[in-house]
Amino acid sequence: MDRTETIASVAGDLLATEIAVDAAIARATTLVQAMIGARSALSLSPVAGAGSQTKAMEAIAALAVAREAMVACHTELNKDHRRLGYGTYAIGPLNKPDNPDEPMYPKLQIAS
Repeated sequence: MDRTETIASVAGDLLATEIAVDAAIARATTLVQAMIGARSALSLSPVAGAGSQTKAMEAIAALAVAREAMVACHTELNKDHRRLGYGTYAIGPLNKPDNPDEPMYPKLQIAS
């Protein structure tokens, strides 16, 4: 593999990981919604399933920390890329927003 292919491979893996973490967050929040809906549909007390719901929300918090780490990883890789003088290589969206809260990826598709 030449330099361009190696860098593109890392960039592709980074993008895939960022998308996977976002998809995991979306799936986990869907789980919490389903748990709340099921409890309501079954006319169960909020106490029922409270422990498992808390654990699911802890997992979402951990995924949020993982997402922040991936964003930081992306930033550091960008710095390394420039520092090493590798020029411009692009994988994923080319017009990245200045504001990280702006949408960049297509809508996530969550498999049922």
